[in-house]
Amino acid sequence: MRRFLAAFLFALLPLAAKAEALAHWVQLGPGGMAQARVVVTGACPAIDIDGMQTAMHERAAPDAAFAIRLCSADLPKNAKSVSVMGASLPVPAAAPQRIVVLGDTGCRIKGSAVQACNDPAKWPFPVLAAKAAALKPDLIIHVGDYLYRETPCPVGDAGCAGSPSGDNWPSWNADFFTPAAPLFAAAPMIFVRGNHEDCPRSGAGWLRLIGPGEDAHAPCGHLAPYAVPLGTMTLAVMDDASAPDISVDSNLVPTYRADFAALGKFGPAPLWLAMHRPIWGAVKGPFGIPVGGNATLIASLDANALAPVSLMLSGHIHAFEVLNYRGSVPPQLLAGNSGDNLDAAPSDLGGLNLSGQFVTDGISRGGFGFLLMTRNDKTWNIEVHNADGTLAMTCTFAGGRIDCPK
Repeated sequence: MRRFLAAFLFALLPLAAKAEALAHWVQLGPGGMAQARVVVTGACPAIDIDGMQTAMHERAAPDAAFAIRLCSADLPKNAKSVSVMGASLPVPAAAPQRIVVLGDTGCRIKGSAVQACNDPAKWPFPVLAAKAAALKPDLIIHVGDYLYRETPCPVGDAGCAGSPSGDNWPSWNADFFTPAAPLFAAAPMIFVRGNHEDCPRSGAGWLRLIGPGEDAHAPCGHLAPYAVPLGTMTLAVMDDASAPDISVDSNLVPTYRADFAALGKFGPAPLWLAMHRPIWGAVKGPFGIPVGGNATLIASLDANALAPVSLMLSGHIHAFEVLNYRGSVPPQLLAGNSGDNLDAAPSDLGGLNLSGQFVTDGISRGGFGFLLMTRNDKTWNIEVHNADGTLAMTCTFAGGRIDCPK
């Protein structure tokens, strides 16, 4: 019997040796809890935290769509070093000084809308991710929309030949996890839910892989906003994935009204609000007329709902935009230009009426890219980078507004 058991265990060694980590990262969730996650082909590994080995927990077992195992481990608040399966993971900074912001990173394949995922000039996210990571940020905020490969690549289309599709591990890996590997190695992540991760699309995969909840198999639905303390400031993360842009969903208005009301309970100030769909952003509509504004979110705003907020971060519109609004509305940064097909917007946004909210001044800029925000005393410098990492321009955020060179 002992010989049989020994032979059986010996036979398992080659299988164990083949187990590998396909992706590993650290993400920040509600209350600033840092959690290490790893995608593996075998059993959950041990994680080394400050020289101590501890077992990782299984977050999700393999199934037909996700033939991988997802494991997780909460990190102590003051962890100094973390590694798993021989790879070092970044540890959170108590007060991040260098923050990369990017979004809408996936490659679009949906029916007749086909992006050339195999062409770095047409889908630059892999290059962009490496360039952003090289700037050594303390934190990376992704403002949503990770998976765009919804339908199969058309037969004979060399631009996307070989691409997977659907809400499954091959698609998530191709569209996000493999190209994002340099980002995972550089800094902890905060993941905002995009409309491509709503329940009819890739909500199940998002909740399983990078959702903030502890239950990877919870029923897909709306997530309550949560706060991530970042030293002397706070980031509020809001799920507006399901809010229709051009019509009011009256069933969702009470939900978003409650979400906005919750912002006043987050602290410490200043409070930044990260949400995928901007309340007011600009695109060129029919006949080139600028339009913008999310009808459902606007209908959900009570008076002074945004009073606790000093800055809004969003994506959804595939461009870089800065908007300073009339009245007491906080300024807006849009960073939805990090991979998917770009949107057109007027370069000068000043004077626009976006669904009843006027823009005092603002700009948009075409081209793929990302942002690096660097703290400088009471000012934040906002470096606008092209996809190849070159610096396009620098704006400043101070005194309740964002200023960019003309």
